[in-house]
Amino acid sequence: MRILLVEDDLSVAQAIIEVLQRASYSVDHLVEAEPAERLIGITHYDLAIVDIGLPGMDGYELIKRWRKHGSTTPILILTARNGLHDRVQGLDLGADDYMLKPFQVPELLARMRALIRRCGTATSSELVAGTISIDLSQRTAMINGQPMDLTSREWEILQQLVIASPKPISKQKMVESLSQWDNELTTNAVEIYVSRLRQKLRNSGVVIHTIRGLGYRLNESSVN
Repeated sequence: MRILLVEDDLSVAQAIIEVLQRASYSVDHLVEAEPAERLIGITHYDLAIVDIGLPGMDGYELIKRWRKHGSTTPILILTARNGLHDRVQGLDLGADDYMLKPFQVPELLARMRALIRRCGTATSSELVAGTISIDLSQRTAMINGQPMDLTSREWEILQQLVIASPKPISKQKMVESLSQWDNELTTNAVEIYVSRLRQKLRNSGVVIHTIRGLGYRLNESSVN
């Protein structure tokens, strides 16, 4: 999962980045709103975390412009402003959740998972697709009740497929979700990870179908 963090306090930003990277999120960090406004229109993000007190354009205006441009990326405001008016304004402008600093790491991660699930139409941390069951909070996957041995990349791809199921997910969205600015993934790499996943799903009753010109979809009806 790829996260956009817009935070001008470098010490706070670094702490958040370390927390998210330990939780296996890819994080892109910006300190100003102007480049963030442009970026979210050309790069897929699973979630944006936005501070309000940014230099120049503030976080409220950034959120307003994102929504005006049609962005549906989930937005979590993370700020020290705790007034009722601040919370109401942020949510009315299009933010999906509002969290105060200082924050507790488990709560931040839980709120992020909830927003990402909501965007993907999932309603629980425990998701099922055929014989596959995954736990988003524990980052575990099972087939017929047996644990799957997955690398971090394989887990990320399986997670995206299960959340999107039964809808397809584009290869480009996978690439962007798994990448960072300093570690861009290629479509060929995604194809390799998908191939490995297919081997691990063999005889499970679930297959990863390639949708020509689009990407991949989990399908459980084509395996007897």
